[in-house]
Amino acid sequence: MVEVLPLTIPSLSGRKKRRVYVYLPEKAKENPKARFPVLYMFDGHNVFFDKDATYGKSWGMKDFMDRTELPLIIVAVECNHGKNYARLKEYSPFDFEFKDSGLIEGKGEKYMRWLIKKLKPITDENYPTLPDREHTYIAGSSMGGLMSLYAVLQHNDVFSRGACLSPSLWTNPEKVNELIETADVAPDTVLYMDYGENEMKRREKMGECYINAVHKLLDKGILLTSRIVPGGEHCESSWEKQLPLFLSTLMYAND
Repeated sequence: MVEVLPLTIPSLSGRKKRRVYVYLPEKAKENPKARFPVLYMFDGHNVFFDKDATYGKSWGMKDFMDRTELPLIIVAVECNHGKNYARLKEYSPFDFEFKDSGLIEGKGEKYMRWLIKKLKPITDENYPTLPDREHTYIAGSSMGGLMSLYAVLQHNDVFSRGACLSPSLWTNPEKVNELIETADVAPDTVLYMDYGENEMKRREKMGECYINAVHKLLDKGILLTSRIVPGGEHCESSWEKQLPLFLSTLMYAND
């Protein structure tokens, strides 16, 4: 079952309401006393339903979750569809130069403060969650993948595990490296990170960015699962195919 809640992020988009999609496993109905881990996701409009997806194709996550019966709550927040690269600003933890558009001001930390201080308490109060760090995860793709990396590293006291699909490491490789090097992370931190074979070829120096990040994450002692996806593209249909892989990584041995 997926519920859709209208919420606002006043510090980022004023009174304009966003859709927050909340997936509850069937086991929550069957056993009212059961409690579940929570996965927070970016670009929530692209996660569950094709009719809501930007390009008409979602990750198909509701069908996957219903079919596999994974004991997991998913909270997926719609992105900022505003003008002047509002999504890029919201989903970047640091400033970066973007094409011919000049400087993109990163507001990612402001977004994370809202998620942690506002959205997570609402979720824990109204749904049968396991609210502790061990059972709190985060995932996203593209800029959402970059934000998931940031969340796990910068807010490791909240998120123990994360999945970064096609993360936009290219935006500011120096800041990405600095983020990893200076992060204070617990030894049980789990991270899934991938990039598509085909999209890698189209992004200049992306291979170098990815390899550097992988090496630094491993040096940091993070329990990293890293993949180059055969034939992988930068789109929802490609990310959908990775659902079994990154979800099994997030859920592995964490009963």
